[in-house]
Amino acid sequence: MTDRPAFVLHDHRKPRPHYDLRLEEDGVLRSWAVPRGLPTEPGHNRLAVAVPDHELDHLTYIDADKSIADTGWWEEHDRTDRRILFTLHGREGAVRYALIHTSRDWLLHRVKDQAGDRSGQAAGTG
Repeated sequence: MTDRPAFVLHDHRKPRPHYDLRLEEDGVLRSWAVPRGLPTEPGHNRLAVAVPDHELDHLTYIDADKSIADTGWWEEHDRTDRRILFTLHGREGAVRYALIHTSRDWLLHRVKDQAGDRSGQAAGTG
């Protein structure tokens, strides 16, 4: 067990195929539905719709319509009222993202690798 906050990316098949990004924070999983999966290229954005928080048992939850696409831990680098900059440390390595709150929803942005950064592949697919 680790003291680092966990994350899970669920591949959710019903009612419509999408991914659920869940970040452990304050004893719950903050959650966003990401219809097309996490962005796979630096500079790309994907729609991310905030959904209700989930219990921590969803870190390992699977069923006939939901599987785990990636899991690991995450670290926050910066946060404002409208943006969270963080890195997911998953099965494929470390990848930096920003969740950006627009007037209506959120955008999940894949941050360009920093010079000398050996970030791995994107968590999930899409």
